[in-house]
Amino acid sequence: MRKFAAERSRYLLAHTNDFSSVLQHPTASLYSSSSRSLKSQLLLRFLNTTAAPNPSSSDSMASDYSSAPVKLDSINPKVLECEYAVRGEIVTLAQKLQEELKKNPGSHPFDEILYCNIGNPQSLGQQPITFFREVLALCDHPAILDKAETQGLFSADSIERAFQILDQIPGRATGAYSHSQGIKGLRDTIAAGIEARDGFPADPNDIFLTDGASPAVHMMMQLLIRSKNDGILCPIPQYPLYSASIALHGGTLVPYYLDEATGWGLEISDLKNQLETAKSRGISVRALVVINPGNPTGQVLAENNQQQIVDFCKKEGLVLLADEVYQENIYVPDKQFHSFKKVARSMGYGEKDISLVSFQSVSKGYYGECGKRGGYMEVTGFSPEIREQIYKVASVNLCSNISGQILASLVMNPPKVGDESYESYSAEKDAILSSLARRAKKLEEAFNGLEGVTCNRAEGAMYLFPRIELPKKAIEAAKAVNTAPDAFYARLLLNATGIVVVPGSGFGQVPGTWHFRCTILPQEDRIPAIISRLTEFHKGFMDEFRG
Repeated sequence: MRKFAAERSRYLLAHTNDFSSVLQHPTASLYSSSSRSLKSQLLLRFLNTTAAPNPSSSDSMASDYSSAPVKLDSINPKVLECEYAVRGEIVTLAQKLQEELKKNPGSHPFDEILYCNIGNPQSLGQQPITFFREVLALCDHPAILDKAETQGLFSADSIERAFQILDQIPGRATGAYSHSQGIKGLRDTIAAGIEARDGFPADPNDIFLTDGASPAVHMMMQLLIRSKNDGILCPIPQYPLYSASIALHGGTLVPYYLDEATGWGLEISDLKNQLETAKSRGISVRALVVINPGNPTGQVLAENNQQQIVDFCKKEGLVLLADEVYQENIYVPDKQFHSFKKVARSMGYGEKDISLVSFQSVSKGYYGECGKRGGYMEVTGFSPEIREQIYKVASVNLCSNISGQILASLVMNPPKVGDESYESYSAEKDAILSSLARRAKKLEEAFNGLEGVTCNRAEGAMYLFPRIELPKKAIEAAKAVNTAPDAFYARLLLNATGIVVVPGSGFGQVPGTWHFRCTILPQEDRIPAIISRLTEFHKGFMDEFRG
């Protein structure tokens, strides 16, 4: 592999003058290791992550799997088609660099990798909500409930809530299987929370507790997609879970483009055009995916726009798949979250009028409990026969994990006024959300201050999705290494600064435009340093590629 990379490097250095000059950065002290030029360093990194090994090399012979029964051409082609950019090639390279830093500190022009690629708050320093963790600890180890010192270590309401939850769990054991939809008492709590949020009744039998929102999305795709002739209307840009799950289940993604010029607005006229185009190609469109607040785009839909979407789904006979996992993440005073169920019921549509599935997760919001894998979907507007099939699919996985189920119930029923934990809980929640709003604003302003970069405001969620006008010379250099131009930018950014972002090409974008997604999750005191690193890199990048 090294021999191949070296030979390929020499070839490109000899034949690609533009790329050679591109990599000779004027600020080499920042972007290069002391012992190698930036040109060869970055070029070899590109080759090491994209080149196929030479079949004749000794390295390849040592790992020869030619006799193995499973090969790329013999696995499910849907797996090959599936891609998930959030944990894709850039992240793989980042992990490799992180290992190199551990083994050889000082080997790169940065001392740490900053993962701004994924909505994983606690990995970047966000602390869990104390009340939630107290209840989880008591439920997982109920023996301590009877110890005298527990009263001094845990709040009275967390102890009381733990007793209530344990009484709802068969055997009072969080290590036992539950009902396939989730523990009934916890579903009762979640339904009550939904009703309090929306002002309309919620049925605990409509709730399916899942290991985060992702399995729920897969479950619905599995239910709806019969063949490649079934389509799912999906926003572009979109969270790659949707394109990946549609591919895995053998369907067709029918794109509708969010309008960047209007703050990533959703135009009903575009939905209609895309629906008609799909029908003309023989595609039976089954559902519409709406992500609100938006990922990766951060917009919050206006209520009248939501009403138009509900009417569109009702008229066209589409299932509305509402990704609402960022419902707590609203950062601007002129927008607020409305669930699609609330909007539909406010319009007079009842249970039998529209098929609606709402997704929620404990991974986002102010709680950020990604590793606990908790979430749910609320399924309304489906016949008893179809609900039986949904339950059957859920039962194949036995049940979701109990800690995640408990957390989902806590998220939808946090401490109330008068509870011992209410003030500390409210202070923690408000501090997290207000800090996220400040971080979003600082990063937005920084992006908009960069040459050739424009960035809409983050009204909600956890991301910014700036657009970057890449010079022609940079696009040509990206082509020389068979890389999408925004991925090329992201990889150079990583190699120079240790900052990990996700190329916009992984989310989908209007052809000819380039973006990247950056989380707002690094701790607030780290944001100035991140902005400084990114600004210095971008200036050097543009100086070199502007031509």
